[in-house]
Amino acid sequence: MEKIASFTVNHLTLLPGIYVSRKDKVGAEVITTFDLRMTRPNYEPVINTAEIHTLEHLGATFLRNHPEYKEKTIYFGPMGCRTGFYMVLAGDYSSEDVVDLVKEMFAFMKDFEGEVPGACARDCGNYLDMNLPMAKYVAKRYYEEVLENIDASRLSYPD
Repeated sequence: MEKIASFTVNHLTLLPGIYVSRKDKVGAEVITTFDLRMTRPNYEPVINTAEIHTLEHLGATFLRNHPEYKEKTIYFGPMGCRTGFYMVLAGDYSSEDVVDLVKEMFAFMKDFEGEVPGACARDCGNYLDMNLPMAKYVAKRYYEEVLENIDASRLSYPD
């Protein structure tokens, strides 16, 4: 079998950033999958499940309520390796195209106050596995260390 595209990325040189993971055609439409890499793979600790689960609820809620992107949002969820998220949008985008959106989303998450959307037994299959204070810490770290001054080296996969 051939390796899937995400397994061809050199995770030993990959830094946190915003990367186009893949583009797929569905009929006449292009679907762009983004790799929102929050931690350096195999060098930094992964994001704990409670934090990543909380960020998933916050990020998905943010995107599905965004005035411009709510109708373009296909999916937002964690990577199995717990080093970041996949954000899937309808449309043909570059990493540069979504920098402002990702900054806005992580500003929302780092500053979020109140009840986490969908964090109850009726709405979520594992609602007890949430940690808002640590999720805010993780979002703030990514925002300040990566997003605030992001440059081209964090917008294209390394060779």
